[in-house]
Amino acid sequence: MAASRPGTVLLVTLQGGGNVPPQMGLARRLTGRGHRVHVLSEPSVAGEARAAGCAFTPWPTAPSGNAVDRDRAAARDWDLRTPAKAVRFVRTVGDFLFGAAGLFARDVLATLEEAPADVVLVDLALVGALAGAERSGRPTAALMPSIYMRPTRGRPVLGSGWQPARGPLGRLRDRAAPALFSRFVDLGLPRLNAARADLGLAPVDGVFSALDRCARVLVMTSPTFDPPPDHLPANVRYVGPLVDDPAWAGAGPVPVPPGDEPLVLVAMSSTYQAHQEVLGRVVRALAALPVRGLLTLGPGLRAEEVRGAGNVSVVPSAPHAVVLREASAVVTHAGHGTVVKALAAGVPMVCLPHGRDQEDNAARVVRRCAGLRISRRSEPGTIRDAVQRVLAEPRYREGAGRMAAVLAAEAARGPSAVDEVEALLRGG
Repeated sequence: MAASRPGTVLLVTLQGGGNVPPQMGLARRLTGRGHRVHVLSEPSVAGEARAAGCAFTPWPTAPSGNAVDRDRAAARDWDLRTPAKAVRFVRTVGDFLFGAAGLFARDVLATLEEAPADVVLVDLALVGALAGAERSGRPTAALMPSIYMRPTRGRPVLGSGWQPARGPLGRLRDRAAPALFSRFVDLGLPRLNAARADLGLAPVDGVFSALDRCARVLVMTSPTFDPPPDHLPANVRYVGPLVDDPAWAGAGPVPVPPGDEPLVLVAMSSTYQAHQEVLGRVVRALAALPVRGLLTLGPGLRAEEVRGAGNVSVVPSAPHAVVLREASAVVTHAGHGTVVKALAAGVPMVCLPHGRDQEDNAARVVRRCAGLRISRRSEPGTIRDAVQRVLAEPRYREGAGRMAAVLAAEAARGPSAVDEVEALLRGG
């Protein structure tokens, strides 16, 4: 059911790479139904916002955390192999998300003064912005543009890449790990609560408890791909993935290499994760196979950093939704957006996770028999063998095909993210 009247929405996000396309896809659908959407973010998001039909305001005072720019990707979340690197990561992310929480909150309130909105949508990572939305009194939805990220007892913890527990040791693991993860995140709690106190808000007892103050938490993935926890908070809704290509992917002719050999799409992070060397090994692996390879670099890499081969074309970008109509396999870092696009098209994958939620997405691909997971440090021979298996063994295409049918059925049943936002606009 559509909202009874056009509404106004403030969408608050950050440039984290894979979080932007589904959020802009939601914005595009809202503007398509006649609502007005205003995006508050860092300058690098402006083009995507305007392409979605939105007004745009850059942060007046809060810092930018542009993960696309390698010179500013100080967190280096792809390289946490030593305690010193992990400590640096925690400090960098903590300073951005928690140290500047008050700035994010005030920017939300200032933007609402200039451009009033009926509903506020906030990327869940921006806990300061969530506090500002709460202080405004507007109905607020936290956007979770991937799998369910809140640590929950009995569920493999985010970033682990674990499969569901089997046996007593696994169940013990999944009781202990979420508590440890929460304690780790809650290192930022004093700074968050200080910002909340400055706004006149009561403290929260944990960082993730801020989600309980929202009218909705919208998990933008499939509940079959990512089965919900047994005890899901009442305000959480699984609303399915949005598989829109970003505006920078273009809409022109796709430079698919000529020939009749199977087409393999190589699609890794749109943000910089030091993945140029990995892509070089993927090119060498595909060069030894009777396939056509199409490698899309995305904004995080420069054209000269990855060389193609006779049967592997390297391009800055291409609309993956178009390429996947012809592709027989995808080699990917297993970012959520790439994974769900491939599954929606029924195309199996070889996953080489780098960090973030990628190990978890790859574990779900393996669980659905829709592809293989190998190390990002795999040599060309290992990558070649994995691609050969995915192409040669029908069970992987069958597994991906089953997920394509599930995603289509879930989308038909709803409710969608747009439906949930319109319910908030109606006061629901």
